[in-house]
Amino acid sequence: MKVVYLRPFAKQYKKLPAIVREKFDRQLRRLVKDPQHPSLRARKMVNREEIWEARIDIQYRFTFQFNDEDIVLRSIGTHEIYRQR
Repeated sequence: MKVVYLRPFAKQYKKLPAIVREKFDRQLRRLVKDPQHPSLRARKMVNREEIWEARIDIQYRFTFQFNDEDIVLRSIGTHEIYRQR
């Protein structure tokens, strides 16, 4: 699977603390290998069936969607990302 980053995601990622970026990188590797990995707690977003959310840690999340052979990373951050849809 190929990973595609949307521009807003890239900007948000750069602003994250280094430790959160490291945790995300680990979770992304898990997502590519097994989208159902338990630590991701991946699920479809309410009222946004094509968009998924997954957990980085207790405070940080990221959203993504599957597009043919790609995983499209949409946003990353605290729970505030849900308000920025």
